[in-house]
Amino acid sequence: MHEVTTLERSSTRWERYSQSFASLLTALAVTDRHGNEMRRDAGFRIWTDWTLRSKLERGCIYFVGNGASAAMACHTATDVGKGARVRTQVFTDAALMTAVANDVAYEEVFAEPLSWSMNSGDVLVAISSSGNSANVTRAVKKAREMNGHCVTLSAMTPDNDLRGLGDLNFYLPAMTYGLAETAHAAILHHFVDRLAPAS
Repeated sequence: MHEVTTLERSSTRWERYSQSFASLLTALAVTDRHGNEMRRDAGFRIWTDWTLRSKLERGCIYFVGNGASAAMACHTATDVGKGARVRTQVFTDAALMTAVANDVAYEEVFAEPLSWSMNSGDVLVAISSSGNSANVTRAVKKAREMNGHCVTLSAMTPDNDLRGLGDLNFYLPAMTYGLAETAHAAILHHFVDRLAPAS
């Protein structure tokens, strides 16, 4: 009898979690560089168009993030390159990161290599659960200086630093890292799936 009760409790917790995750995804807000809200599909369409235009112009899509967001950046860069044949780049090489962190500053581990290689019209996808990672926000500022298109994914507080910096900003009101990271993964997979028919 105790085993059944435990299983029932576990099932109820999962149902609550999955329902909260579904609600979170439907709360996705997309804004432009001026903070104006737009339809979600319009935001994804613009992001996809920038990526495909970059492909035609032999440009590059850059992905940056820390921790789990870095893992998502690498995974998505691989999927975009493999599936849509778009040139992608991440800056997660240990030698590169430690050299820039040691010789310049940790806050510059993404902005510095971007300054070497980004061209006008390239796209930067910046991922941060908190939206307040200095190295991610500096990368967006650098990309804007270089006339790149900037897409941000953030969560936690609605006034986080990253949300106000991108040309397109995808924000979810997730208050835990687990929910934020899972939801960001869903956004990135949806983006990749939108590219697939065009590849």
